[in-house]
Amino acid sequence: MTGAGGKGTGALRRRHDLARLAGTAALAGLLVAALVLPWVGVLGLMGRDTARAFMAMPDELEMPHLSQRVLLTDVDGERIAEVAEREREVVALDRMGTWAPAALMAIEDARFYEHNGFDLQGFVRAAVRTLQGDTQGGSTITQQFVKNALIESAVTDEEVALAQERTLSRKVVELRYALGVEERMTKDEILEGYLNLAYFGAGAHGIEVAAQRYFSVPAAELDPGQAALLAGLVRAPSYYDPLSNPEAARARRDLVLDRMVAVGELSEAEAARYAGEDLRLEPTPRGGSCYSSDHPFFCDYVIRWLSRTDVLGETEEERLQLMRHGGLTVRTTLDSGMQAAAKAAVDDRVPSEGSAKFAVQALVEPGTGEVRAMAQNLRYGFDESDPGTTSINLAVDRIDGGGNGYQAGSTFKAFTLAAALDAGLGYGTSFSSPKELEVKGLTNCDGGRMAPWEVRNAGESSAGSHNMLSGTRGSVNTYFAQLQRKVGLCETARMAERLGVHRADGAPLGVWSSFTLGDQEVSPLTMAAAYATFAARGVHCEPLPVRSITAGRPESKSYREIPVESDCEQVIDQQVADGVNHLLQEPLNGGTAAGLGIGRAAAGKTGTTDSAAYAWFAGYTPGLAGAVAVGDIRGGESHPLEGVTIGGRYYGIVYGGTLPGPIWSDTMSRATASLPANGFASSPKVFGNPDAEPEEDDGDDDGGDGIQAEE
Repeated sequence: MTGAGGKGTGALRRRHDLARLAGTAALAGLLVAALVLPWVGVLGLMGRDTARAFMAMPDELEMPHLSQRVLLTDVDGERIAEVAEREREVVALDRMGTWAPAALMAIEDARFYEHNGFDLQGFVRAAVRTLQGDTQGGSTITQQFVKNALIESAVTDEEVALAQERTLSRKVVELRYALGVEERMTKDEILEGYLNLAYFGAGAHGIEVAAQRYFSVPAAELDPGQAALLAGLVRAPSYYDPLSNPEAARARRDLVLDRMVAVGELSEAEAARYAGEDLRLEPTPRGGSCYSSDHPFFCDYVIRWLSRTDVLGETEEERLQLMRHGGLTVRTTLDSGMQAAAKAAVDDRVPSEGSAKFAVQALVEPGTGEVRAMAQNLRYGFDESDPGTTSINLAVDRIDGGGNGYQAGSTFKAFTLAAALDAGLGYGTSFSSPKELEVKGLTNCDGGRMAPWEVRNAGESSAGSHNMLSGTRGSVNTYFAQLQRKVGLCETARMAERLGVHRADGAPLGVWSSFTLGDQEVSPLTMAAAYATFAARGVHCEPLPVRSITAGRPESKSYREIPVESDCEQVIDQQVADGVNHLLQEPLNGGTAAGLGIGRAAAGKTGTTDSAAYAWFAGYTPGLAGAVAVGDIRGGESHPLEGVTIGGRYYGIVYGGTLPGPIWSDTMSRATASLPANGFASSPKVFGNPDAEPEEDDGDDDGGDGIQAEE
């Protein structure tokens, strides 16, 4: 079948109105008279007039675009998912084999190749019985093809209802269109179109998917018994469904086999042999959704992204319509090897069986934003009684199918470092950083003065005099509180925004005193993309899950390939990014992430929130960035990571370096194996000695009232 989609609601209503004008019981009777007995007296005169009116009705049916599946592949072109509103695979008639067309014609329209789209005997029978209140079939395959085409073209429920009306007026419209179709299409084209359009139940549209659904074979390999069962379904797919009503399906199949004998397609012995067999079903589970994908969360993310990107259309309606039509091959950015590494790491460290604890990870390529992996330990499902399942993609924002995100803890300190270097401060910027202190004098971006802020170091930090190097190495809260005050609270928040950081729930970032300690709820994908900005020497790229979209088949005139370009921008100076890269190697070199090296240049930062509600690690190499979050699906605030046993190991408290860090390390060791072992650029001299020892701060920046410290 070829041609554009249907005309929409207006066109269908016009068809309906035409039927109303032409369609009454009397008109149907006169139409039959006109076609059969135009020479009979007054009745003949009335018949000829009616026939002229009938023939003046529009007869050119616009062929709908047949809805097919949207195929998702990984970056190498390997299939990872198929999604469809109507699961269908369009195939040519010569790829349907012999028996499916033969069985269909035997039961539905044995004279298909002989008539012109109108079977007088069937039409009269249907008209009479419908007038008597007993609606009957009798339509030719051509008429059924027209009906299915009108349904396929329908957009709204109202249009579908109009196309399915079981009235004489609708049959009149179908007949007029059928005569037009017969003039413009060959019989083979009509039969092919019908078998691709027809619905066979169980979500299977078209003979190819039906053969796969019920027998796990292509249509070309159907035998007469299998073909007879499928041909019998088109009359009433729900009632004759062999999966739910095998007795009715078998009786219907045997009736089709008898009809195949009657029209000479089978011998009585052959039909008896197939009728003597059971249904021999070998069903393939229904596809057509992310649920059946090996990577359901990533699949869901891609589909949601497609519905919003202007690559498929300027409006959401246009994009959704194109996706409903399908026939698209979407080459995603997923690297199956990296995905396997990420999935194995989260599953091994935080098993989902019988636990509500989650581990989630996102990997992004610096310089392109391409999403290489998206893995979580919880299984995709909708069973609220099973804590090991969820339909929420924990790696992404709420708008992308995720939740409200999680506080990222000290991973936010990287943004304070970037703001400080951007402001011209050097590595040697030092503060006395005791166990506890009170910070005063902070102002937000509206100029509002913040209340005094009590800060204390976490258990993994050490008090004393610290500069940027040692403060980063030990993740010293009291050091970063003072560094944020020196560079400015607003400046720190604005730096995070420049790097692409935003709240997962869509609300604006909260600019308050504890910003540097990561009390904002963000997604792992956002953090991976932000850290990838450092790896790309200041170039931030929006996360991108799709590399290209192909519409149609290479041999078709409608074939086209749409490349998808990265959305990237230089948001900070290269030397600022290089400085951050130098500083963030400190946690891995004897700091809070000691022992998590991956055998090549890497940088990263641990993060643990107050009361161990969530633990994080965000890190990167020059070629790959990743962020890991660990928590409890029931809410980390009420189910903290304290005194817990995860994966058979007891944790008094889970820090970023004790569980998320190893997940990241396990993943990156495998995921980067095929990447060049590049190093980071040298530390910029403008920021001073890259190995400077901390010096005691003179306190001049505090204005006399900014910091109050106590051990």
